Amino acid sequence: MIDAKKIKKDFPILKQNINGHRLVYLDSAATTQKPRMVINEIKRYYEQYNANIHRGIHTLAELSTQAYEQAHEKIAEFINADFQEVISTSGATESLNIVANSLTKSLKKGDKIVLTEMEHHSNIVPWQQIAKDRKLKMEFIKLDGFQLDMEHAKEVIDENAKIVAVMHASNVLGTINPVKKIGKLAHDAGALFVVDGAHSIPNMPIDVNDIGCDFFAFSGHKMCSPTGTGALFGKKELLEKMSPFLYGGHMISEVTLKDSRWNELPWKFEAGTANIAGCIGLGYAIDYLKKIGMKNIKNHEEHLAKYTIKQLEEIEDITIYGPQKGERTGTVSFNIKGIHTHDVAAILDKHGIAIRAGNHCAMPLMKILGISGCSRSSPYIYNIIEDIDKLVEAVKEAKHIFKV
Repeated sequence: MIDAKKIKKDFPILKQNINGHRLVYLDSAATTQKPRMVINEIKRYYEQYNANIHRGIHTLAELSTQAYEQAHEKIAEFINADFQEVISTSGATESLNIVANSLTKSLKKGDKIVLTEMEHHSNIVPWQQIAKDRKLKMEFIKLDGFQLDMEHAKEVIDENAKIVAVMHASNVLGTINPVKKIGKLAHDAGALFVVDGAHSIPNMPIDVNDIGCDFFAFSGHKMCSPTGTGALFGKKELLEKMSPFLYGGHMISEVTLKDSRWNELPWKFEAGTANIAGCIGLGYAIDYLKKIGMKNIKNHEEHLAKYTIKQLEEIEDITIYGPQKGERTGTVSFNIKGIHTHDVAAILDKHGIAIRAGNHCAMPLMKILGISGCSRSSPYIYNIIEDIDKLVEAVKEAKHIFKV
């Protein structure tokens, strides 16, 4: 287990009080807080070597380019990929849009895209809108409780499936999906396999080669990096065949008045001026997480999730959404009978506790669960058992206030 009390000291924002109470931040599935070493490096970048990359030959430009490319190397190593297979993006949403817009160019009417019923909007809407325009079919792997129905997955991933795109871990349920098994089904059917890793990469070791995916998208801001950062992994042979989604900037090799040629990988897909400072910050966030150990982080989250579930189960009229045993992330979503989820969040905020309330960018999943929204506790490396105790006491206070 990790020393969360010690780790908490690395995060300046967590030292403050909210409404007269010590801040208890349990909204890390929305965005994590940033450690001092990441904040300091971004500050150092702007104070000491701020310059555009891949263009200038002066000292600052060379320092900036070197730091930016080192960050790429850190990302590639972190997920066991090659340097040329990692594209810097603004996050999972942009990464998934790049894949969706590039991969579907070769699809024809009637070809099928397979998703799941638990997907985040970012892994539904790009495919959905393209499918509408191109008259492609879409099918969704159904839920069996809070897990995917793998028998149904075998039915829908057939010879007509050309792309299978699933989330690795649910941002609502905490479910960790069997991506290796789904990937095998996809490849056996001749389909490409895309993984949305936004809610898995902060919490567990990721090896894209072991998963066997063709593409892996993730955001940096959910793993101690600045907002507006992330990456897309794609197999080199696929990226070389794909057309860029955005144009301009250092993704260009040559331009004439009649045509253009693209830069080599990975720059081919990085249009415009990159979020240089943010990408460097992501590299330092990776350094920070590696020092803690991703297996240790996974164990810590599972421990907090089990404790949270155990404590909430002892309170009457609470419904928990997600697997209550076995492997999962730290995210625990719940509802209190008779209290709107926004009222729960507001009462908790008065106690200095930050959670997320609403549909969590998963409206189709909410409909399947038969609810309009839920409260979500999502701890991370800086949370301790006492934070969960405060959450539970505030939930009891909410029940007392609403007399339910």
